[in-house]
Amino acid sequence: MSKSNIIEWVKTIIISVVIALIITMFIRPTLVLEYSMYPTIQQYDYLIINKITYKMNQPEHGDIVVFKSELLTEEGKKKQLIKRVIGVPGDTLEIKGGIVYRNGEPLEEAYINGDFTPGELTPTVIPEGKYFLMGDNRPNSLDSRSQQVGLVSMDRIIGKAFLRLFPFNKIGLLH
Repeated sequence: MSKSNIIEWVKTIIISVVIALIITMFIRPTLVLEYSMYPTIQQYDYLIINKITYKMNQPEHGDIVVFKSELLTEEGKKKQLIKRVIGVPGDTLEIKGGIVYRNGEPLEEAYINGDFTPGELTPTVIPEGKYFLMGDNRPNSLDSRSQQVGLVSMDRIIGKAFLRLFPFNKIGLLH
């Protein structure tokens, strides 16, 4: 092998490593292991998380986000959860009679499992830097309704789930 071939191989390897590092800085794959986002996201769906979106913008109503909770895995690490943004700073949320109200208006939530949200929440104003997150499978979701999760601060949000890669028959953008 000539010296110029070796140099080309080294350049190719270095460029590949740099590209891989850049990609992992901006996106991250994740495998969903729970049912809390059913029917939008199924168990074992393989998703791509955009980690850069919230460096420039704030989460918006309806975004599906991955965040570090205070719950611990069996290995003692903070468990990552995936939920939908229901309330942003300044919103007033209330849950009564199985219906979620944001700023006094009932939410139309065609994406949830069923048509009922268990639990009650007296009118609560979401403070600056915090988000109210809920799973789409409301009867089976540990989310901001629970004191174990509560309101989620911006610094715990890892990124926005935006693309499903698996199963192959459901490849596409998430809504």
